Amino acid sequence: MSGMLAIDSATTSVPAPARDWPFLALATGATGVFVALVLLDGQPRSALLILCGFALGAAFLKAEFGFTAAWRRFLAGRDSGGLVGTLLLIALSAVVIVPVAALVPGYGGAGAPLGASLLVGAFVFGIGMQLGNGCGSGTLYTVGGGSGRMLVTHAFFIVGGVIGSLQLPFFLALGGFDPPLASDLLGAWGGLAATLASIALVAGVVIALARRKGVNFVPSVTMTIGAVVIAALAIATFLTAHHPWSVTFGFTLWGAKIAAALGYDFSAHEFWQWPGPQHALSTSVLRDTTSLTDFGMILGAMAAAAAARPFARAAWPPARSLLAAAIGGLLMGWGARLGFGCNIGAFVSGVASGSLHGWVWFAAALGGCAVGMRLRPWFGLSRV
Repeated sequence: MSGMLAIDSATTSVPAPARDWPFLALATGATGVFVALVLLDGQPRSALLILCGFALGAAFLKAEFGFTAAWRRFLAGRDSGGLVGTLLLIALSAVVIVPVAALVPGYGGAGAPLGASLLVGAFVFGIGMQLGNGCGSGTLYTVGGGSGRMLVTHAFFIVGGVIGSLQLPFFLALGGFDPPLASDLLGAWGGLAATLASIALVAGVVIALARRKGVNFVPSVTMTIGAVVIAALAIATFLTAHHPWSVTFGFTLWGAKIAAALGYDFSAHEFWQWPGPQHALSTSVLRDTTSLTDFGMILGAMAAAAAARPFARAAWPPARSLLAAAIGGLLMGWGARLGFGCNIGAFVSGVASGSLHGWVWFAAALGGCAVGMRLRPWFGLSRV
């Protein structure tokens, strides 16, 4: 009898999760519509950016590649596997970005001034990461993956970005300086060597800290594959857009367009009179390169999620968790504008461009994460 029970138990299988065909069709169909619209508008490069974003969203979701939990594990117990995986992503991206930005006309790296704006923005962003349970790219792919909580985070991220855009000129007036890119000082190949050396140095430090604690410092196979794939797509985005991949300006732009449509006048605000933001606000979002990859990421993650399981079936979290999501999103949006981006635009793209501001942003954001971790239990979130 026991043998029969064992056989019955072994042969009973749980049905594989079904594809969610309506959402899969929605994601792929919407992507096709976006691609068709920009092609009809004579923007073949924009079509490629949407497709790069689509692939990035799918890659992030399938690899479960993120920054927030990895940084939390490092701060809590010095587990460095996730952080090393991120540094691998940056190093692979830098191999192309640094020399191309230095040698090919029309291309540029990601730089930002060092000053109070960057430090305050990155620190506040770090707090928001831990309360919102995501970052810029993490918000996109988890929203696309069907997370209701991250819809709240994303909505408040957009609001925070608009508020930050109104206050950025004040913080810039407090002072700062524009550091040169490594390639400006050392040439294309010397700049690349210096950039890779800085990444190796930081990797060596975090690995040494992990070894001292006797904990993991090797990224998982899935994360390693994810880092390689995402780096290739980040390079493709850079080569297509002519500037490194960024995320959060798109959020700010969407919020400003909504506010303008409701009657808010941005003409008295300095940020929206600068040439780039002014042009973006006055034209279609389909002409903003950041928005194109953002749309693609949401739809790519949605397609990947719907292809693997029923879409968005999880229950909503408790009210305290949703409050943390709202506060975290607001802090990330505000911090991203003051700090010139998020983990992608400021850290990954900054360091991969050979810019010192990327490392300064990382250090300040890591400090903010430490504060955010202490606040998480107040909202019913785990410390680790």
